Amino acid sequence: MQRIEITAVLGACAPERRAFAERRSARTGAAMISAARLAQGSDPLLEAVALVPWTGASGAVIELPAETRATEVIGALDAESERMRLTHLVCVVDALHVLTDVMRDDYVSQRGGSLFVARAELLITQLEYASQIVFVNWESLATADLSALMALANHLAPKARLSLHQDGYEPITEPLTFSRHQDRPGWIALLNDEFDPYMTDPRVAAARYVHERPLHPGRLQTVLDERIEPGEFGFVVRSAGFCRLATRPRNIASWDHVGRVISFEPVGGDAVSAEAELLAIGQDLAFIGIDLDTAALAAALDDAALTDEEFAAGPSAWLRLLDPFPEWLTADESHG
Repeated sequence: MQRIEITAVLGACAPERRAFAERRSARTGAAMISAARLAQGSDPLLEAVALVPWTGASGAVIELPAETRATEVIGALDAESERMRLTHLVCVVDALHVLTDVMRDDYVSQRGGSLFVARAELLITQLEYASQIVFVNWESLATADLSALMALANHLAPKARLSLHQDGYEPITEPLTFSRHQDRPGWIALLNDEFDPYMTDPRVAAARYVHERPLHPGRLQTVLDERIEPGEFGFVVRSAGFCRLATRPRNIASWDHVGRVISFEPVGGDAVSAEAELLAIGQDLAFIGIDLDTAALAAALDDAALTDEEFAAGPSAWLRLLDPFPEWLTADESHG
């Protein structure tokens, strides 16, 4: 049985996203499934998977709502790999508003309100996992600003093809094979020492930060709220990786930050048991942004790590340090 080839279209701005999906459908002859149609179901992705076979076409363009996670698109279609194949994941970006959108700190609901996700995080991950990023409303930007914006997008998504929308011209990238195990985001490439974006700009930078000692949560919050967010080190658009909070020494945490929103989540429980291993693992983080002072940023994070005296006191003393971050649920609590 021939699999149906799928182009998924994501983006924060509904009119531009819809217009692009319609143009792609008309050009390729693929069936069009709109976000408005998907909104009739409780789960847009499940609705899309159910509708695709009924189109009777060999290909489909699926316009997905703004609150859709790129990783969930990949996972849902990978689960249906015998019937359909995701070949293009396109993110449509409003060039005039994208940097403002990155700094939003509001949340959108998913799955009928049972889950809330930061709007800025959705936008950035849609960029990171895209095979093609299409900029619209770019014409009024100064050349220098457009150059920085495109370089930033390429740093966030080094493997994506970038294009500027122009009437009558709509490049289509080569089809890809997506699976659940993706390494497309720039921050992953940075941590793997494989970072090599093809677009650069003097204002755009990416840096890897490594430190062997756990972080003091109280001092870390001060760095995040009073220095990074106000822009002391430039505009940190994205940072991600792995860290260890001294007050939670037996868990490695994922560090997931976009603009003004950051979260820490444990990566498994009781990740280490031997004290020698416990004391040896600290931070491995990637930072991507505009006008970054990477040396000053690294120095500030160094100051947030445990001092010699604090480190020597050992894990039992670390548990008494100030920790302003939300508690992590246990596996049983999370299941419940």
